[in-house]
Amino acid sequence: MSWASRFSLSLSLLVLVCGAATGPFAQNAERLSQVRKLYVDSLGTDRGAAEMRERMVGLLRKSREVQLVSDPKTADALVTGTGRIWVTGYVSLNPRSHGSSQPIFEGFLSAEVVGKNGETLWSYLVTPSKFPWNGITDDLARQMVTKLLAAVKGENQPEPVVAGRQTLAEGTLRGAGATFPAPIYQRWFELFQEQNPKVHISYDAVGSAEGIRQLEERKVDFAASEMPLSDDAMAEAHQRFIHLPMVLGAVVVIYNVAGLRQNLNFTPEILSGIFLGKIAKWNDPEIRSSNRGAVLPNADISVVHRCDGSGTTFVWSDYLSKISAQWKTSVGVGTTVPWPVGMGAERNEGVAAAVQKTPNSIGYVELIYAIQHELSFGSLRNASGEFVTANISSVTAAAATSASPGHDFRVAITNPPGAAAYPIATYTWLLIPERIQDRNKKIVLTELLRWTLTSGQKKCSALGYAPLPTEVAKRALESLDSMK
Repeated sequence: MSWASRFSLSLSLLVLVCGAATGPFAQNAERLSQVRKLYVDSLGTDRGAAEMRERMVGLLRKSREVQLVSDPKTADALVTGTGRIWVTGYVSLNPRSHGSSQPIFEGFLSAEVVGKNGETLWSYLVTPSKFPWNGITDDLARQMVTKLLAAVKGENQPEPVVAGRQTLAEGTLRGAGATFPAPIYQRWFELFQEQNPKVHISYDAVGSAEGIRQLEERKVDFAASEMPLSDDAMAEAHQRFIHLPMVLGAVVVIYNVAGLRQNLNFTPEILSGIFLGKIAKWNDPEIRSSNRGAVLPNADISVVHRCDGSGTTFVWSDYLSKISAQWKTSVGVGTTVPWPVGMGAERNEGVAAAVQKTPNSIGYVELIYAIQHELSFGSLRNASGEFVTANISSVTAAAATSASPGHDFRVAITNPPGAAAYPIATYTWLLIPERIQDRNKKIVLTELLRWTLTSGQKKCSALGYAPLPTEVAKRALESLDSMK
């Protein structure tokens, strides 16, 4: 099976969340603030999905913000989504008994609120809390309902960016680059093509470095990367590229260690030590000191890293260079780096698959790939000394203190200040030629970008990406005027 086919299959469960219920749309809400009557649709058939739906229904019935209805035709909007839980291991109930044990669960719940004409009004993805006291299905359902009701009430909800004028697009676009945002790009391009049947968009997730090379050689119309190009790099290419931020995402630490009863905490010292080869065993004192009570084996740590030119590696190495002087001087920052230890794998998908099948391994991927492969990912100690897990809220907090003025969006947000900020968060950019000779391609590309920076932003959270801050999205829209 080709990589593209495997990638498509791996996304299928998550992409289900992005489609509303089949059949004609009876809903009338055009904005989340108009939602008064809700219908909760199926959350899929995976383990835990029915129980999560039942729990959400019970919690929403008790709320004063919305009225739950039993017939979708009478609802202002639908809640549709995907929920899944899985077993990561077993823990003994009695240390002296070999026959009594209980499973350890992980999972996720992803949901969209769909209104008039099937338009997404809001979306979100939740993963288990650090201490899910009442069980994982209850925990995920409670988190989702809390976020949904807060959004309906307008709490922490900035005014949405409006697309403005729209032209019926017609034409073909080719793009290539980062695997980091590939899940959301695949979904965006599908939806845009549904609305514009005469448009065809292809995107090859070949890694940031290769995507940029193809853009410089004019083989594609746009490239995607988590590594912004410097002015010197663009001068060498004899052309300038507009860097448009699309969404925010997180690079997470994934691991495969049998017998763990809890998710692991990682400090900057642990991560730099492991990837420099200074920490070689899972039961190293440095790891044990940050994970009291964890059953850590006396086993070698198998490091997995990217072997292709990768924006994810750029973000990872940028973070390690900020928290480790030794990493900065001996390894440095780049889409490829001279790895001190470990084995290489191609693309985020490849790293996730390698960790999944390699006992006692560790690696780094974009958040959604950890979820797709049912892998544990750790909490990281941030610049404020707090252990923070990657989620939409912590990634948004990372961006809040790192906004850049004007229309140059090439800003790194790794290792930001703030107690709630996740330390390895990043913007992901689309790189667009400043000058586009083909007038029709320019029209199609402009309309696609307008849509992704407005309507598309409401869809990204269901796949684990954080939408752009409103002010950043507004300035990005203004940047489209600089395309010549």
